[in-house]
Amino acid sequence: MPEHKPAVPAPDGGLVRVRMDLSYDGAPFRGWAAQPGHLTVQGALEEALAVLVRRPVRLTVAGRTDAGVHARGQVVHFDLDPGEWQALARGRAIDPGAALVRRLRGVLAKVLGGRLGAPAPLRDLAGAIEGHSAVPAPPGFDARFSALWRRYSYRIADRQELWDPLTRNITLWHDHPLDAKVMNDAAGRLIGVHDFLSFCKPREGATTIRELQHFSFVRGHDGVVTATVQADAFCHNMVRALIGAALIVGTGQDPHWLHERLLARVRDSRTKLAAPHPLVLEHVAYPEEHGMMLRAGQARAMRA
Repeated sequence: MPEHKPAVPAPDGGLVRVRMDLSYDGAPFRGWAAQPGHLTVQGALEEALAVLVRRPVRLTVAGRTDAGVHARGQVVHFDLDPGEWQALARGRAIDPGAALVRRLRGVLAKVLGGRLGAPAPLRDLAGAIEGHSAVPAPPGFDARFSALWRRYSYRIADRQELWDPLTRNITLWHDHPLDAKVMNDAAGRLIGVHDFLSFCKPREGATTIRELQHFSFVRGHDGVVTATVQADAFCHNMVRALIGAALIVGTGQDPHWLHERLLARVRDSRTKLAAPHPLVLEHVAYPEEHGMMLRAGQARAMRA
C-alpha cells in the first residue's frame, strides 16, 4: 500500500485513513523510525497495530524524532479498509476510534513488557507510548505532508541550584550561565526561509531549505530557560543543531556568529548538537479540512 496515497474515509469501499494523536517518552527508544533489532516508537506501534488488525500496518508520522527525543503532540496516519475499521469495536455500539485507543494501550503494554531480553529497568515500559485519539481523517490528509508547522520545546537549567533530579530526564543541566537576551538576538536573525545546511544532516535528494517561523528563549519564574523552535518542517538534527549553536552564543560567542553559520551553508566540526533528552515535539498544526490535499501536494513539491 503506498505510504502517502490519500484515502477517503467513506463507506463506499475506499480506504479509511485514520489520524491518531499520541505522545511518548523517548528515553527508552532508538528514535521514531523502525530499525531491525532495536526498540523504536514506530516499531512498537506497528507491532501493536498488527495484533489488533491482524496484518502489517504501516505508519506515516508528522515528524520523525531522534533517539531520546520525546513527543507530546505527535500525529500519525495509517490506512484500513472499512471492515477493519468497524471491527475495532468488536460488535459493540462504541466508536471504533475510541475502541482502538483503549485496546492499543493494553496491547502496547504487552509489546513493550519484557521484549528483546531487555534488562530489568527496561522490561516494564507500559505508558511510554500513549494514544490519545483516533479518528477518520478528512480527504487528502497526510500526517507528514499536510502539516503547516511543527513546534518543539527544550528546557535548560543553567545554574546548579536549578538542577532538579526529578526533572533531569527532560532538562539539560548546563554548566555555565546563559544570556537569554543575547540568544534571542542571535536566534531572531535566523527567522525566515533559508538553506539550513549548516544545521542539518542532509539526506540524499532532499532539500535543506526550510521556513523557520519562531526561535526564542524564555527564562521562566522557576529560573529554567525554555527554548521554542517552530518551522514548516525540520531537517534531520536541525532543532538540536540550532539549540547547540545558540548555547555557544549564550555563553559568550558573538551573536552574529549564528547568522554567519547559516550563511556559510556548511556542516563541519563547529556544528554541535544539543543533547536529545530535553527536546519535546509539542504540537503539529494542520489546515482546515478542505485544505489538506492542497497542502500535502505543495509540501511534497517543496521537499523534493
